[in-house]
Amino acid sequence: MAHGAPGLLTCVKAMGLKLLRRGQIWYLRGSVCGTHVYTSTKLKNRQLADALRVRTEREIAEEHAFGVSATKTFADAAEAYLASGGSGRFLKPLLSRLGQSRLNAITQNDLDAAARELYPTAQPETRNRQCYTPFVAVWNEAVLNDWARSRKWRRPRKPKGTRIVRSVARTGTKPVEYDRAAAFVASMSPAPAMLMTALFYTGLRPIELFAIEATDIDLEKRWLVVRSSKTGEPRGVPLHWFLAEWLCPLVERGGIMFRTHKGQPYALTRGGGGQLKSAITGARNRSGIMDISPYTTRHSVSTQLVVAGVHPYIKDQILGHAVDDMSRRYTHVPQKPMIEAIDALPVPSSWRALPWVADPLKWASRLVEGTGRRTDLEKTP
Repeated sequence: MAHGAPGLLTCVKAMGLKLLRRGQIWYLRGSVCGTHVYTSTKLKNRQLADALRVRTEREIAEEHAFGVSATKTFADAAEAYLASGGSGRFLKPLLSRLGQSRLNAITQNDLDAAARELYPTAQPETRNRQCYTPFVAVWNEAVLNDWARSRKWRRPRKPKGTRIVRSVARTGTKPVEYDRAAAFVASMSPAPAMLMTALFYTGLRPIELFAIEATDIDLEKRWLVVRSSKTGEPRGVPLHWFLAEWLCPLVERGGIMFRTHKGQPYALTRGGGGQLKSAITGARNRSGIMDISPYTTRHSVSTQLVVAGVHPYIKDQILGHAVDDMSRRYTHVPQKPMIEAIDALPVPSSWRALPWVADPLKWASRLVEGTGRRTDLEKTP
């Protein structure tokens, strides 16, 4: 080290942190390379505190000699990512495996090994979602802070070939016909049924719909604005005529549009959709339809728009895949081509005949037969 980094050696010789005891806790105090330190080790054991002192001195010296990026770890980047509003979902396993690794030392092989160790029996899609995606999100935060260099990370690929057979298909990855969707929604309590209906006729992500407020909707112009999307940018979304038929009472109520049967907003968590778990499970049991989840709705909207001959760019605008400078600029301006395109989604008569469609507020607090009191859906005399 002395031959490779003389500046660091000089700094190490000149530096010095001391251990001071306050009560039962040891503190670090002193100056290293011009950096003043006075902090608690949160340790009662002197030997452990001294080891922390040595490590702290070394980190400050290396940071002084080589820059901040030389000392930052994956855990540091993850902390910054969470502080900036990032999702903590799936981060804990990654931190247990890579948390103490310095960012400038992590390689593609390290990431691949972590994925294999953490999810040894998982499919490539699962590894990608639960390991690679959160890792890359944290890495990108580190890049923004100049702690790491921008780079591409190789992700697992789906196996190709006609002989590849999956024993278990992940629910929600395939579209369904709207008649089947109508039968499923009919098996739900009114409150979650309204939300699922809106998902099937907007293509929004669950977390986007959970946050929609009455002021975001213009029924007359058949347009709504998603203020916080997955990309972090607002976008305009066309409102299907079927939704415009029954949303008026909810808009007039004000506040969050879609709520639980208790009148509470759905929790805003990334990877949203789990908030509907009990409602989805109940509907599956009652209807016998097992292949529908909140994300089935986006696949169904996308597929149906393709079947209807909607231009791919219009479809991508509706789903939030295509956001250009023009769409950012005119987020609040209804786009006729998008409104005409969304109307291509079919509306089975059985869906329009659901009792809550005629009076959403009246039915919002009721439960489907088989949950709570068995007379919840019966009309009062």
